[in-house]
Amino acid sequence: MKRAVFRNRLLPWVLLAPQLAVTFVFFLWPAAQAGWQSFLREDAFGLKTTFVGLANYSRLLDDGEYLNAVGVTAVFSVSVAVLGMSVALLLALAVDRMVTTARGYTTLLVWPYAVAPAIAGLLWWFIFNPTIGLMPHVLGLMGIDWDHSLNGNQAMILVVIAAAWKQISYNFLFFVAGLQSIPASLREAAAIDGAGPFRRFLTITFPLLAPTSFFLLVVNTVYALFDTFPVIDATTEGGPAQATNILVYKVYVDGFLGLNLGSSAAQSVVLMAVVVALTVVQFRYVERRVEY
Repeated sequence: MKRAVFRNRLLPWVLLAPQLAVTFVFFLWPAAQAGWQSFLREDAFGLKTTFVGLANYSRLLDDGEYLNAVGVTAVFSVSVAVLGMSVALLLALAVDRMVTTARGYTTLLVWPYAVAPAIAGLLWWFIFNPTIGLMPHVLGLMGIDWDHSLNGNQAMILVVIAAAWKQISYNFLFFVAGLQSIPASLREAAAIDGAGPFRRFLTITFPLLAPTSFFLLVVNTVYALFDTFPVIDATTEGGPAQATNILVYKVYVDGFLGLNLGSSAAQSVVLMAVVVALTVVQFRYVERRVEY
């Protein structure tokens, strides 16, 4: 690999300037403001500000709604990651067995990734709408009374399906790349030795996909923690009875609707710390072991 050499020392900084400006304006500056605001307490009109130190953080540990949001977020994140990765792996295995139609099949599966999360949430909201949706009618024929606006478990199922569906395409592309990097001779040798398809998958394919799977697990968890706000807002708005009120949505509710800016800032700092920790794990322990 050739190394880029710039004769003018100023040119690299000029080329990096737009990205650095975007990072500073839309990440570093807001993150610093949130960090400072998490130590303050303001009235609803922003007329009086008081420095309270770590009081906003300590109050979170005594807040039942926040602890409930932590539990809901854990269930939601794990469910989205497991469902999205499992379905994507099944689809990738199907593509790996196809020869002539794999390109068109792959193209169709990638399309959902281009859909905005809010639109994905609205699509699944219409599908599962108790009044006009198709799925409640089908479930009713099976004796299942569906109304996610009243049933917290059903609301959780809805948002998990909507969020995972949005991420399946991304997972699918990585799994296909991982499967194609596995030498066919290994599976052929196992087949000659008498191993069936399921045994070949467990003993050869899945272990060799482990680095890719772990990488996707981290990415999907970060996605569920941070990028699923539009899905929640478009489908359940955190209800019913806070059954789908995940951390990123609670930051919005407390800060923009409740105008409790200090608590909202403290929650955003905690959430950012979790996301940064997962990202560090990804790049330090996973990225170096993944081959594309």
